[in-house]
Amino acid sequence: MPQKSEVKLPEIGLLILLSFLWGGSFTLTEIAIETIPPATIVCGRLIVGAILLSLFAVWNRVTFPKTLNQWTPMVLQGILQSALPFMLISWGQTHIDSGLAGLLNTTPPLFVFLIGAFLLHDRSVGKRHLFGILLGLIGVLTIMEPALLSGESRSTLGQLAVIGASLSYALAALYARRFNTQPAVLTAACSMSFAALIILPVSVVVDHPMTLAPTLHAVASVITLGVFSTAIAMAIYFRLIRTLGPLIVTTGSYMRAAFSVLLGVVLLQEEASATLILGLIMIFAAVAVISGHLKLIPKITSKKS
Repeated sequence: MPQKSEVKLPEIGLLILLSFLWGGSFTLTEIAIETIPPATIVCGRLIVGAILLSLFAVWNRVTFPKTLNQWTPMVLQGILQSALPFMLISWGQTHIDSGLAGLLNTTPPLFVFLIGAFLLHDRSVGKRHLFGILLGLIGVLTIMEPALLSGESRSTLGQLAVIGASLSYALAALYARRFNTQPAVLTAACSMSFAALIILPVSVVVDHPMTLAPTLHAVASVITLGVFSTAIAMAIYFRLIRTLGPLIVTTGSYMRAAFSVLLGVVLLQEEASATLILGLIMIFAAVAVISGHLKLIPKITSKKS
């Protein structure tokens, strides 16, 4: 993972841009989902993204994989990074608003640290990270608390679906490190193409897209999702995985949440309750602690050094 001194300003700028593009995806999905079912939204954005990325790769004369062993990992990457989380988020947003979906989707860095500490046995994960993880989980529970207390099972399931998408994003970020030696656009194009092929039959069987009558705004939202929140965002994402590492890239999710809430309030007239704000503050603090930007417990980490 790059040290702080190695993190260049252009990369931070790209991380902010990526967070904006993905934060805006919640608002665009909220608009599209009024007349287009979840599977078709995901399928549409993946097809648009895959076509654009593949054309860009061909234009740049990128060499595509030639063996099954080279293709297989990118199938799994497409499932973890796109097919599975996109479906979970789109379905979840049929039961919760875009701002809440964006807030719940701030948890990938928490999962990255849990996986690193307990499954990968990463020695760099210490007590400071554990504190941040617990604080972040409390923040997520704070956000979910109203639905849990009111017994709104559908709303709770919607929130759990988005959290499941966060876990998938965390696994994808860790897995994506194996592609660091190949062009980012190649990884993005191949993984998006496989994800589109996986979701296409689901859309056809479940949604019957040819019978739909979507609004112009809904169609425009799906196209925008495909161009900006999928094609451009994925090309940036795989570059940043190589230059910044999975941890720093996933900590950008707190900015994604902020953009999601801001766009939801501005464009969709959604309200931010006190519970949402409190949960957001906890999650922001958790990510800052985990990434080392907020040292609330310096004595714990320095005493034994």
